[in-house]
Parts: sequence; structure tokens; C-alpha cells
Amino acid sequence: MRILLIEEDLIAARGITLMLKAAGAVVDQTDSGEDALELLRHYEYDIILLDLALPDIDGFEVVRRLRVSRNDTPVMVLSGLTMAQARVKALSLGADDFITKPFDKAELLARMQAIVRRSKGFSQPTVRVGRLELNLDRREAMIDEREVHLTGKEYAILELLVLRKGMVLTKEAFLNHLYGGMDEPEVKIIDVFVCKLRKKLAKAGLDSVIGTIWGRGYMIRDTAAPDPATPDPGRLTVSRFPTAA
Repeated sequence: MRILLIEEDLIAARGITLMLKAAGAVVDQTDSGEDALELLRHYEYDIILLDLALPDIDGFEVVRRLRVSRNDTPVMVLSGLTMAQARVKALSLGADDFITKPFDKAELLARMQAIVRRSKGFSQPTVRVGRLELNLDRREAMIDEREVHLTGKEYAILELLVLRKGMVLTKEAFLNHLYGGMDEPEVKIIDVFVCKLRKKLAKAGLDSVIGTIWGRGYMIRDTAAPDPATPDPGRLTVSRFPTAA
């Protein structure tokens, strides 16, 4: 999960960032509404955590501009304001949720995960592709109800593939998801991660679930479906699958 944290209190921002990173997230942080809007023009995030009290423009204006620009990235407001009017205004402008400071960390994570799931079309924490099942809340991968032990990066790659099933994901998209534009390694590291991930899935009894689309990237496929990298005549060709930016 890639998160944009817009928080004016640097001490609070540091604590929230550490908590989110411990949960396996990639976090970009800024205390400026204008800077946040600029980041959102260039990068894709799974969710935005937004403080209302910013030094330049307030959080309400951030939400308003975001929705006017047709950016539908989920927004969770984190605010010390307890008046009902603030909650109503934020939600009416297009925020997805509103949590009052101080908040319980476990509740924040649970509500974030629920929002992200719903934004991607999943109402439940578990997602299935054939015999493969992911628990998005616990960050676990299961094959035939047996857990497959993955590193954080391996799980993040598999989760992105599953949540965007049917889409070809470029190596650059994986780098952006894993590192958030910060200290990115060479793009070939994605091939290394995918190779290790495939070996672990194969060892657990699930082979060829991650297809290579030569010259484009990788995609997940249902184990019951033919490999899209080598389509049969008369079937949909790889070029008809959408590519993630």
C-alpha cells in the first residue's frame, strides 16, 4: 500500500509514518497542501491521510481541488476538530472517512484497509485467484488454505498483481509501488523478486500463476485460464489487456 500523509505536526507525522511503515506501507509525507496536490499530479496512491490544519491551504481545500480534478484517490481526514460541522463539510466535499485525534492506531489501520479494499472493488479482506487467497488485512498468502511465507516485498508484488488482475503491470509500476520514488534500485530487481516469488508459489503447488508479458511486464492469471503470454489463435491477445501506468 502506498500512502500520502499530509500532516502539519512533524512529531505526529513521524509517529504515523513509523506505524504505517511497520505495517508494510510505503509512505510519502508533506506538511503542505500545495505540495500534496503536486505529488498527486505525478504519483498514484492507494489512500491519502489528511490533516485539516495546514500552513498554506486547509485540508478542506485540498479535498475540494482533488475532486474537482477528478482524482478519486480515497481520503481519510485526521483531525483534532470535534465539531460535527467539520466532519460533515469534509465528507460533503468528497472525503471518504473522518477520524478524530487522538486515535487508536489499530482502528486507523483497520479503517484505512477497509477504504482501500472498497476503492478497489473488494468488500471483504480476502481476495481469491483460483487456489490462491490473499488476506489483505493480515498480509498473508494462502494456497489451498496453507500459508506461503513471503518477504514484505514479495507479498507487495503479489498483492498488487492480484488487486489488478487482468492488467499488465510494468516493472516501473512495481518500483513505484515498492519504493515510492525514494532510493529506487535498478529496475532489474523486480525480475529478481518475481523469480523468488514464483519459486515459493511453485513449491507450494501453484505454478505459472504469474505470467510474463515480454517487453511489457507481468500479470496474474487464474490457474484455470490459459497463459496470456502465449494465447491460442482466436483467443484474446495480450495487446488487448490494459496496461497500468
